[in-house]
Amino acid sequence: MTKTEDLPFGYLLNDVTLLFRKHFDRRAVKFGLTRAQWRATKMLHYREGLRQTELAEYLEMEPIAVGRVIDRLQAAGFVERRPDPRDRRAWRLYPTEQARAVIGDMEEIGRGLRKDATQGIDYDELAQALAVLERIKDNLQALDQSVTDPEDPAESHGDGG
Repeated sequence: MTKTEDLPFGYLLNDVTLLFRKHFDRRAVKFGLTRAQWRATKMLHYREGLRQTELAEYLEMEPIAVGRVIDRLQAAGFVERRPDPRDRRAWRLYPTEQARAVIGDMEEIGRGLRKDATQGIDYDELAQALAVLERIKDNLQALDQSVTDPEDPAESHGDGG
């Protein structure tokens, strides 16, 4: 009998992610925003006034990478930095009117892509698949909490495929 750990799903998850990103980028190119820029803009739309480090945590990205994203967004007129009134060394991030003007369109692109990607899949099937993916994510995040020995062959889990 095949065990769950014998089913190679890592590559499939990666392929789905890459395809989703590719199709999102194709649809969103008219707005001049990359996926990372869109994620940051959307987060700031719903959580105005975040610091760069807070935004990095929400996006699960390194602060330096988020800084580059914000620099580009600011140069393009989508985000503005304002001084933090409580800490003169820090800046707070806010979406501009230009960003607010494209939020609805960008969310519609996401809804349309999700609709196309889930064609022929009913709600209950998708809900179950998402619940399983959430549990896999939780299991992988729990690994971050445990201390493992990279030299221990029992800890080796292959290449993720």
